[in-house]
Amino acid sequence: MIRPKKTILIAGALVLLALVLPGCRRTPDETRVREAIVAMAQAAEAGSAGDLAEPLSEDFDGNAGRLDRRKLTGMVRLLALRGDHVGVTMGPVSIEHRGERMVATFTVTLTSGGKLLPDQMGVYQVESAWRNEDGDWRCYTATWKRVM
Repeated sequence: MIRPKKTILIAGALVLLALVLPGCRRTPDETRVREAIVAMAQAAEAGSAGDLAEPLSEDFDGNAGRLDRRKLTGMVRLLALRGDHVGVTMGPVSIEHRGERMVATFTVTLTSGGKLLPDQMGVYQVESAWRNEDGDWRCYTATWKRVM
């Protein structure tokens, strides 16, 4: 027969286990990449270069060398300083695993409430590649082309 003290101890351990286990679940990697993409779109709209740069790797390469991490954040800073607003509307994000990396494809529509040249606005098809760096998913390359 189990003593009452042991019963209470076992019941307490089970309750503690039930409370702790849900906290052990990790957000799926695909969700983390999607959340990072949405956060980048929000940062671009807000003119927050620091938040935009957060998910980018230090060696980020945009459109085959045309735009690195420093140039991209500088462009966002310049727009914010000029008071220009960029509207960003995201399409659905598709994620494909490629080994230990992921590729996310989506469309993005850029609109302007400022003085940006109209040829920079429009709908773009984007393909971005992501890798895990010390537990965080970082975008290390992206390509985009205007589709409309």
